[in-house]
This record gives sequence, structure tokens and C-alpha cells, in this order.
Amino acid sequence: MKNSKETEKQKIGKIGEDIACRFLMKRGFKVIERNYLKKWGEIDIIAKKDKILRFIEVKTVSRENVGSISRETEGYRPEENVHPKKLQRMARVIQTYLIEKGIEDENWQFDVLAIYLDLNNKEAKCRFTEDIILLAT
Repeated sequence: MKNSKETEKQKIGKIGEDIACRFLMKRGFKVIERNYLKKWGEIDIIAKKDKILRFIEVKTVSRENVGSISRETEGYRPEENVHPKKLQRMARVIQTYLIEKGIEDENWQFDVLAIYLDLNNKEAKCRFTEDIILLAT
């Protein structure tokens, strides 16, 4: 399914996921799996920390100057793209993963990691939102 002609959006997404993994590992997370894909959705990163399994959605945007980004001034938050329909799909994919791996009793949570990229200056800014409530499927 991988296409040798990645779109610019796919390239940005891959860079963002690589940065997200480094961000998480620096904070003591163990990355278990990336890009767990089913017909009905995908989990970008599955990681573990403090005996809690984390299902992490990565949202990446490219900006020219990440140094000026703040909660008050950025105007656009990539995590806003995690809309109710996406939350429903994520709940289903997570449920599938837990059943498939036989770990239904494991403590887990859903997180979103927003990555702002400044490709020209090779800088990134990350914002981690933890323990988001999922909608029932």
C-alpha cells in the first residue's frame, strides 16, 4: 500500500511522527508500535509509560516560524482536527488492537501530540494533550 510517490502532506506527517517518537522517548515512553492500520482507522503511535498503554494520534503542521507559536497566538491548533467522527474511529481501532493482542484488561489512554514544523530552520515545537475521552462506537 505504500506509494513511492509520497505527497508533501505524507512527508510532513512522517517527519512529525519521527519527531513525536523522539519527544516521547525523551520523556520515558517506550514506543511499541507505529502506524497500526485497519480498514476503519490507524493509530499513529502505540507507546507505554508507567504501566499505561498510550494510543497517540500525531497531528503535524508546517509553519515558517515555530518560535512565535503559543497557545494564545497561534490561531490554529492541529489537534482540533481530532473531531468526534475521528474519536469514534479511534475507539474502534483501539478496541481492535486490545482484542487482537489479547490485552483487553490493560490500562490505556488516548493522547494527541501536535507537532509544529519549521522546515526552513529545522525546528519543531510539540504540544502533548493527554488522556482524551473517546466516544463510544
